[in-house]
Amino acid sequence: MNNIKARPWTFLTYHGRVLVYLVKHPQATCREIAQEAGVTERAIQKVIHDLIADGYIIRRKVGRGNKYQIHPELPMRHNMEREHAVGDLIRALG
Repeated sequence: MNNIKARPWTFLTYHGRVLVYLVKHPQATCREIAQEAGVTERAIQKVIHDLIADGYIIRRKVGRGNKYQIHPELPMRHNMEREHAVGDLIRALG
């Protein structure tokens, strides 16, 4: 018998989770997102960098913090989901 404990899987990647979280909390810090997601701040910084680089979010400085704006009209990235915009995911998750 295998002694390796299987990691629980989820339906969304961290990129999807961060995107949905930023819609509800556009001024969240990386620390807040990391605590909510259960990963390191560095991991969240990379996810945010990816989302910015591909145009899914825009980061604007507001005082000492940031405010994020989502581009919900952009298509999802995987070939099986490209016919859907990220806004469809955001609306589905409420």
